[in-house]
Amino acid sequence: MLIVLCGLPASGKSALADALGRALPAPVLSVDPVEAALHRAGVGREQPTGLAAYAVTQALAGENLRLGLDVVVDAVNDAPEARDAWVEVARRHGVPARFVQVTCPDVDLHRRRLRERRRDLDGFPEPTWESVQARRHAFDSWDGERLVLDSRRPPADLAAEVLAHLRAQPAGRG
Repeated sequence: MLIVLCGLPASGKSALADALGRALPAPVLSVDPVEAALHRAGVGREQPTGLAAYAVTQALAGENLRLGLDVVVDAVNDAPEARDAWVEVARRHGVPARFVQVTCPDVDLHRRRLRERRRDLDGFPEPTWESVQARRHAFDSWDGERLVLDSRRPPADLAAEVLAHLRAQPAGRG
């Protein structure tokens, strides 16, 4: 199965992805470190590195799915085209794609998470609060099937909820 986490930067996706990866166990593929690696390799910011990072991560997801592994994807996925691409990766490998939208309704907590976040992604600056807010509207029109979670709860509790939800889903739905 392909489990695709979606949500704004600093909403709690990575913490949930790590908890899911440990609980399954499954590889966790995150787009941000791939994009940071592209920058470190000399690909300039004027290039479409975000799109390239998604393409690389999708290829890696496909390879892991080919091996029969479940895969957890950690990415903003705010564009319908990004979500559609994950559905296509899953379809090519004959597995369901399951979407989980991670939200942080507490604006003060979300802002603090972004401000205090320290990731080891050299050459990849953290987004500003303003840029995060500018992306918020991209999720408003998403009407696709997904589990929506409030990340104010501990990641292990959220992972348990995701796994319970996935177990309750018919295998062929995706």
